[in-house]
Parts: sequence; C-alpha cells; structure tokens
Amino acid sequence: MSGEYAEYEGKMAKTLDVLRGEFAVVRAGRANASVLDNIRVDYYGTPTPIGQIATISTPDPRTLLIQPWDASSLKAIEKAIFASDLGINPANDGKVIRLLFQQLTEERRRELIKQVSRYAEDGKVAIRNIRRDAMETYKTQKKKAEITEDDLKDVEKDLQKLTDEYIKEIDKAAEKKEKELSEI
Repeated sequence: MSGEYAEYEGKMAKTLDVLRGEFAVVRAGRANASVLDNIRVDYYGTPTPIGQIATISTPDPRTLLIQPWDASSLKAIEKAIFASDLGINPANDGKVIRLLFQQLTEERRRELIKQVSRYAEDGKVAIRNIRRDAMETYKTQKKKAEITEDDLKDVEKDLQKLTDEYIKEIDKAAEKKEKELSEI
C-alpha cells in the first residue's frame, strides 16, 4: 500500500500484534512462558513483569520453572500467580516456583477454542472500524473538494484490500491457535 495509508495500516498492524499477544497467553496444555506476560508482581511497590525479576525456564513440556533473582520476591511471585486467572496452582519449594500444566480436557479445549474465536472476531471488528474511520476521513475530504469522486472510489478499493489482508492474517493466526489447542 502507498504511504498515504500508512497511518491506517499501522493501526491495523498494531491490532494484529495485540491479537497475537492475546492468543499467546491462551494456555494450550503445555508449558509456555508467554502465559506469564500479563502477570505483574508487586516488587518493592512497583508492578513488575515476572520475566524482569526471575529466570523462567521449561525443564520439560509440562513445567515452567520460575527462579527469582531475589529470593525475597518468591512469595510475591506466588501471590501474583494465585491472583491471576491462569488457573494453575504454583508449587513453591522455597527456592523456585514450579507451574505444572495439566493435559487439557476436551471441554476445556472447546472453551479455549471459543475464546480464541471471540478474540479473532473482536480483532476483525477493530480492523473494520479502522477502515470505517479512514473512509470517514476521505469522505470529508471529498465534501471539501480536496479529492475527486474517482479518488474516493480508489481509496475505498485500496482500504478494502488492506482490510481483507489483515482479516486474512487474523483468520490464519486464529486457525493456527485453534489447531494448537486441538492437538492432544
């Protein structure tokens, strides 16, 4: 797309990035450090991401191991995980915290796939809203005689093409996540 649509394309790209981030934190039954991305620990009065105060590793496919650099933050990390909607009980041995990911039940798998579908639909709505806002801007320019009717038609066609590209990307990302959730 040409540079004149860069503002709108940037907004669409940001929407896609946010959506991919939401997909990343949907738990798929195997250990993935990204599920901790949105959890903040009260670290000396400052809400801090776990990854900034601890080493996170995956010793096996179903376990996350959280080893704080400052042993005094262990309880705060455990508390933050309990308070989150992660649905995993942390096991604290006094030195590290282990998160054991259970195999997903079929029912839980279906719930997560529905959640992914809702996220995808919300993303598509956001993309369409960006297109609508862009069209309003160009229609206003047409009313002010800043652009011609032909220019407006070209803009509409270009913006629709851009919208279709981003919606296709959302569908691909959702399909990939749903496939990941469907694997046993």
